[in-house]
Amino acid sequence: IAVNFQVNNRDCLIPMAIEEPSVVAAASYAAKMVREGGGFHTSSTSPIMIGQIQAVDIKDPYAARLRVIQAKEEILKKANDQDPVLVSVGGGAKDLDAKVINTTQGPMLITELHVDCRDAMGANAVNTMAEAVTPIIERVTGGRVYLRIISNLATKRLARAWCTVPKEAIGGEEVVDGIVNAYAFAAADPYRAATHNKGILNGVIAVIVATCNDHRAIEAGAHAYAARNGRYTVLSTWEKNENGDLVGSVELPMAVGLVGGAVRTHPIAKIAIKILGVKTANEFAEVLAAVGLAQNLGALRALAHEGIQKGHMSLHARNIAIAAGATGELIDLVAKKMVEEHKIRMDKAKELIEQYEAAGKI
Repeated sequence: IAVNFQVNNRDCLIPMAIEEPSVVAAASYAAKMVREGGGFHTSSTSPIMIGQIQAVDIKDPYAARLRVIQAKEEILKKANDQDPVLVSVGGGAKDLDAKVINTTQGPMLITELHVDCRDAMGANAVNTMAEAVTPIIERVTGGRVYLRIISNLATKRLARAWCTVPKEAIGGEEVVDGIVNAYAFAAADPYRAATHNKGILNGVIAVIVATCNDHRAIEAGAHAYAARNGRYTVLSTWEKNENGDLVGSVELPMAVGLVGGAVRTHPIAKIAIKILGVKTANEFAEVLAAVGLAQNLGALRALAHEGIQKGHMSLHARNIAIAAGATGELIDLVAKKMVEEHKIRMDKAKELIEQYEAAGKI
């Protein structure tokens, strides 16, 4: 459980499922620093997912695109007939668009349904709707429909978070400058950007797994969003304001749900949602954005200030000590000695355990 989070003036506990304890520690430490500046602030767009219908073998694809748009009301009605429950709670197919793309197989017309999924991730609802409107698309375009599937690049379902961290809370203006320079490096270089974004997702995905949401969809959407302008870059931004404080922000697709799948049936997922205290998928998405920004901050501060290995390896040493057979107080003794000697290995842990046991330090 990550602690110290304040999101939109509400205190939050953050359940995480992850193999690396340093991630939880870093998120908690970063959230504590952010709290000094008033906590995280968040916003999100409506929970709109995109369903794509691929039509091929169309003689006049550009004219067919206009015919699809003209038939919008008929298409949306057919889509909404598939899920009256979703429509009854304010969701459903709200709009559509169509585009012609040129491919190695010739031009294709892609119709895109915009479906408000409310508190569901929405894959099942969107896919069902996309399949149901196929006969209309084929009739209107004169083509043949193949794929009918949700897109995980959820550009209409975004979550945003931002924060201000007082320079005193983070270690001084020199540390602020180091973090801003680390951000600039990532923004300019895709090799660094990949690891920068992985740091954001360390936090996000840990919560996604704890709540039994679809972590593959979140990761695919995040990385695709980072490359949406033709070059892979960062999902977050770090700047220094006029007071010398650190200002951070993040924006990424967040297709998450509180209903459907294992979220409402798996006992641990139900507990995790209860711990989070979120009532809607949008609120959940916003908390996730805040967690991602906190995780990013924790990693960047370590990199810019003391090196990423210091805290990480201390926690890793405990895992190695336990795996080697240490128990009780011996765990900390072995871990501390390995860190001091910069030898965090299984063979070293076993050697130390034997030494301490022989000396009676158990």
